[in-house]
Amino acid sequence: MKGYQICARRDTRQLAEFLTVNGQMLIPMVELVETAQLAVDDLLEHLGRATLEAVLSISAAQLAGASHQGKPGGEIVRHGRQQGVVPLANRKIHVSRPRLRRKPGGDGGEVDVPAYSAMRQDKRLSAKVLDTLMRGVSTRNYQKILPDACEAVGVSKSSISREFVEASEQTYKALLERKFDDLDILVVYIDGVVFGEHHVLAAIGIDTGGYKHVLGVAQGASENATVVTALLESLVERGVKPGVKRLFVIDGSKALRKAIDAVYGSDNPVQRCRLHKERNVLDHLPEEQKGYAQLTMRAAFRLDAGTGMKRLQDLAANYEKSYPSAAASLLEGLSEMFTVNRLGVPPALSRCLVSTNIIESPNAGVRVRTDRVTRWKDGEMVLRWAAAAFVAAEAQFRRVTGYGDLWMLSSALGRNGAEAKAA
Repeated sequence: MKGYQICARRDTRQLAEFLTVNGQMLIPMVELVETAQLAVDDLLEHLGRATLEAVLSISAAQLAGASHQGKPGGEIVRHGRQQGVVPLANRKIHVSRPRLRRKPGGDGGEVDVPAYSAMRQDKRLSAKVLDTLMRGVSTRNYQKILPDACEAVGVSKSSISREFVEASEQTYKALLERKFDDLDILVVYIDGVVFGEHHVLAAIGIDTGGYKHVLGVAQGASENATVVTALLESLVERGVKPGVKRLFVIDGSKALRKAIDAVYGSDNPVQRCRLHKERNVLDHLPEEQKGYAQLTMRAAFRLDAGTGMKRLQDLAANYEKSYPSAAASLLEGLSEMFTVNRLGVPPALSRCLVSTNIIESPNAGVRVRTDRVTRWKDGEMVLRWAAAAFVAAEAQFRRVTGYGDLWMLSSALGRNGAEAKAA
């Protein structure tokens, strides 16, 4: 079963329903607000509306019961949804709220949703819901968060089932236990991101259809052999088995390279991230030299492996005396900078196989939201935030560019026999 749900960008109803049983997704956002003093409006922009809609849905269920399509309800029944407004101290939030009606023949027509009426009459209640959310999550007492938020606007805690509150505790665990036995993972990207003094290693896989999957996260740096080996062994346990060739795209860590050999075998091709290499080389050069070096490297990467390596060896020779550190960086792992060139895949596909951008893109979103964080409480907080960010990003993942040519990569890896056996 999938551990995520896709919804339209403007469809907060689906997001509210998802948060109703996956409250764990809110935890890193709240910790970020408290640690970084991020404006509450920023939180409301992304998740506040969905949180309030989840409370309204629970309040409606207290009167009309759970929604069971095709089954008759009681005296009060659901009657679709409509737009509404919930006031806060300094702004108004537009929400999609449930409509309730009495059955024909009953006393009256439209029935107010109690939580909506309460928040409309007293704008402090809406703020209290979100304040309860933030304070409750920060203590990590997950099971009390949503019941307390509902109680703030008069929704009975007894209306929230045990299964309902326990589901939020399982979200993060589910990510770490995802199974991939039914997927044929063709490409594995591994890269790290830094949060203050903490490092998180992330792995994303591409299946033979071009779809991206978050494979796992681990606390620690890519230079830590124990961490990277444990991450890869976890992937094996959950279905990304050795015995079939895959392309690994990594950030250039020697420990990570050795771990791939140890866990998956040395016959798996490894592509070093060209963007990492480019940054490393340019860091050793003065400003007036960076432009030429960058253009030379990018031009060389477009050539066949032999010619391209020769161009970069010549460039390193030019820097050997004046900028020896830049020359050494250019030559280090040079052969693995051209792995994809040797595989002979079309340019449209190769562009997404020569860097860890697929991981760095969601990482960039995390960095934007955490650039004001001055203190990470602990590694557990960092790991939860990273996991939640990747799961959120996964809902927006698209197939890789050039996915129609992945069969060529599969063939170049000699995987046709394995694919036929799997089919």
